[in-house]
Amino acid sequence: MSFSIELRYHICQQPIDLPVFNPIALELLQLLADPDTEINDVIKIINKDQALSIQILRMANSAAYAGRYKSETLKDAVSRLGVKQITNLAMAASQAALHSSSIPVVNDMMYYLWLHSHACAIGCRSLANSIGHRELADQAYLAGLLHDIGKLYLLKAMEQIHLAGEIKFELDRETLLDVFSSMHVEQGFRIMYHWDIPPVYSSIVANHHADHFHPHDTLLAIVRLVNYMSMHYELNSFPRFVQPRDVDPEISVLHVNEESLEQLEVDMRASCA
Repeated sequence: MSFSIELRYHICQQPIDLPVFNPIALELLQLLADPDTEINDVIKIINKDQALSIQILRMANSAAYAGRYKSETLKDAVSRLGVKQITNLAMAASQAALHSSSIPVVNDMMYYLWLHSHACAIGCRSLANSIGHRELADQAYLAGLLHDIGKLYLLKAMEQIHLAGEIKFELDRETLLDVFSSMHVEQGFRIMYHWDIPPVYSSIVANHHADHFHPHDTLLAIVRLVNYMSMHYELNSFPRFVQPRDVDPEISVLHVNEESLEQLEVDMRASCA
C-alpha cells in the first residue's frame, strides 16, 4: 500500500450512502423478491424518475437488447423483455448516470470503469447463455454490472475528500489505482451489505478476486472468467489488479469451449460500440 494511513482513515469515514445506487433502481431490485410482481408495478416505479425511464427505453432499443423489434413505450419494453431484464436495464441506466465527476482524472477513471462494468454485464449474460445456463443469464448480467461497485464508491469518496480539502494528497491515477487494489473489495461488500442488496450479488463482490472459489458456484465462476477476459479484450483499464493469474479452473468448471469464448469477445466488444 503506497497511499497514506491517513487517506485510508478518511476514506473509511466517508458516508456509506454516497451516491452509487439510484433509489428507483434499488426499489426495482427489491421488487424482484416478490414472485407476484406485475408489469404495472414495475412501470409505476420507473415512472417516478422520468430521466431514468427515458434512458431505460433507449437502452431497451439499443443493439445490445432490441433484437428484431423496437419498443415505442416503456410498457412495450417491459412486456417484451420481462421484469428481470428491465430491472437490469434500470440498474445499468442509473449506473451510467452516476459515473461522472467534475475532477478530470476522476471523471476519466469513472468513464472507463463504466465501460468495463457494462462490458462485463453483457459478457456474463452472453457466457451464461452460451454454456447452457440461461436460467442464470439475468443474474449474471447484474452480477457483472455490480462486481466492481467498490471502485465507484472509492472514486466518490476520494472526490469528496479532495473537494472538502480535509487532507492533502495527490489525486492522480496511480493513487487511485493503489486505493482500488487495496480497498475496492472490502468497501464494495460493505456498501452492498448497507443497501441490503441480495446476498447472491454481495458474494460476487466479496469473492471475484479470491484465490479460490467453490466449484459449484457457477455464477461466481462466470463473473471471474469474464472479468479476467476483459483484460485480454482491452476492456479493463486496471489490468495489473486482475486476479487470479489464470482462469483454467473456471473454464474447466463451466465447460467453456472456444466457440463460447469467441462469442464472449464479440458481445463484450459490441457493448462499447
